[in-house]
Formats: sequence, structure tokens, C-alpha cells
Amino acid sequence: MSTAEYAVGMVAAAAFAGLLFKIVTSSEVRALLLSIIKRALQLAG
Repeated sequence: MSTAEYAVGMVAAAAFAGLLFKIVTSSEVRALLLSIIKRALQLAG
């Protein structure tokens, strides 16, 4: 890749990472993940 393509790719990757971070740290997703973990621990115990 040329430098310009590399720069565009890096910006796109950073934007995608930021979007994923926002989604994962939202309260709804956090509650869903905690619910899944609690259920898994109850089944194991």
C-alpha cells in the first residue's frame, strides 16, 4: 500500500475501533454481558 492508502486505512480502523468501544461500553450491552456471565456461573456452580 502507498502511504496515502495506509493513512486512510488507519483512520478507518481507528474509527471502527472507536465505534466498537462505544457499543461495548454502552449500558445495554454491559447489562447483557453481565447477564450472560451470571447465567454461565450459575450453571457451572
